[in-house]
Amino acid sequence: MFGLLLGGCTLPTLQGRSMTRALPLEQARDTTLGELVRDRLDRHPERSGIYPLGDAHEAFAARVLLAEAAEQTLDLQYYIWHNDTSGSLLFDAVRRAADRGVRVRLLLDDNNTVGLDETLAALDAHPGIEVRLFNPFVVRSPRAIGYVTDFSRANRRMHNKTFTIDNQITIIGGRNVGDEYFGATRGVLFSDLDVMAIGPVVQDVSDDFDRYWNSRSSYPASRLIDSVGREGLARVVANAEQARRLPRSQSYLAALEASDLVNGLVRGDLAFEWATAWMVSDDPSKGLGEAQEQELLTSRLGDLLGAPGRQLDLVSPYFVPMKEGTEWLAGLAEQGGQVRVLTNSLEATDVAAVHAGYSKRRRDLLDAGVELFELKRSGAMDMITHSSPFGRFGSSGSSLHAKTFAVDEKWVFIGSFNFDPRSARLNTETGFLIESPALATAMDDAFDNRVSEQSYRVKLADDGHLIWHEQTGERDIIHRTEPNIGLLRRIGVKVMSWLPIEWLL
Repeated sequence: MFGLLLGGCTLPTLQGRSMTRALPLEQARDTTLGELVRDRLDRHPERSGIYPLGDAHEAFAARVLLAEAAEQTLDLQYYIWHNDTSGSLLFDAVRRAADRGVRVRLLLDDNNTVGLDETLAALDAHPGIEVRLFNPFVVRSPRAIGYVTDFSRANRRMHNKTFTIDNQITIIGGRNVGDEYFGATRGVLFSDLDVMAIGPVVQDVSDDFDRYWNSRSSYPASRLIDSVGREGLARVVANAEQARRLPRSQSYLAALEASDLVNGLVRGDLAFEWATAWMVSDDPSKGLGEAQEQELLTSRLGDLLGAPGRQLDLVSPYFVPMKEGTEWLAGLAEQGGQVRVLTNSLEATDVAAVHAGYSKRRRDLLDAGVELFELKRSGAMDMITHSSPFGRFGSSGSSLHAKTFAVDEKWVFIGSFNFDPRSARLNTETGFLIESPALATAMDDAFDNRVSEQSYRVKLADDGHLIWHEQTGERDIIHRTEPNIGLLRRIGVKVMSWLPIEWLL
């Protein structure tokens, strides 16, 4: 029986798969978007325009409005795309673009497509849309069979998030597609960060998308999912119309009406930060465990940045430094550098096992002089305000999801990379490294003036025990255990910290 199970889990052949490429730059420049940005790019040669999307509703509106403005191509790459209100509305925007003759390439990691097979098959049936799945599961349900029969491959996921229009404008960062990422759900909201970019870095994103699209891990959905034909596509359209009429859709529709993003592009007054930017990513062969060290995002960042000198401000929702990372951060602090880390508190995290991997390293980090801040569940702060527009990292019932760091008041990274073993060694990641003193200084200002108001500052007491400082107005409240967490959960996290699972986190 096990032999039959294994035989039924063989991946389909890639023979005959199409090898498409991004829209050539000379054609991209002749699109409406190309004409809109041409003059601004001519005035800033060899620099890219960076527009941070910290506000969740603006991040949603940017995607829909730019999809509506697309004339030639849409290249979309995501780790998660939920078929909830925001996801359904974005699927519909993509479908309508294809109806206009736009070529759509949609690449999704297959780990989070449970329940989406019919929708993806319907979109794939559209003559203008092709859907591919990264590291797919042959047995569609239950997916756990894939982990049993092919754990080494199934445990490696594509965590990248990019949204590129006509090879002229791209959105890249930490946000997946779903209500919790776009600020319209009654549950926990993920406080996140993307950037919209124009200029030379867009071609780099397009080239990287082509690498993933044509890699040995990307399989046409039609070879894994049964066709649903035109009837299925009609149901997708009907579902989008139904979602549009729901009361919870009103915040999204209002965001579309209120957004001045496309008009700002037309007028030429959208506040881009002009900077040299590098797109950094893992080679897609990492998804098969075959990437060499020099092909990893971490190596690329190290080559560009070198070692931080005097300052590192790090924001990571899933912060698991392990022994090697702890020693590296401690070394920076002991050499006189200021090292500050913002991550989720136990009350705010959505993955307790990750907190267990982090909590076992807190004491060593604090001993070395690293400053630790843990976002409250109710935290709400402007990490980098719209005068240098990064928006809010937090809301009522929020969990930090943004992944960014600033180095020496000069460099800023924004992308999908978490400071954890999974991002470093297992999942593929991508992001922008931006040489911008303005953005780096804005993050420094946020740590100086706002982080302490919406997070717990973790310190060592005189007796050597951990304590959590909470600022509420002029009061400084001291907690001697993880704030707002019951005994059983604290015990559970402690037990998990003893398990040999750090490499999986």
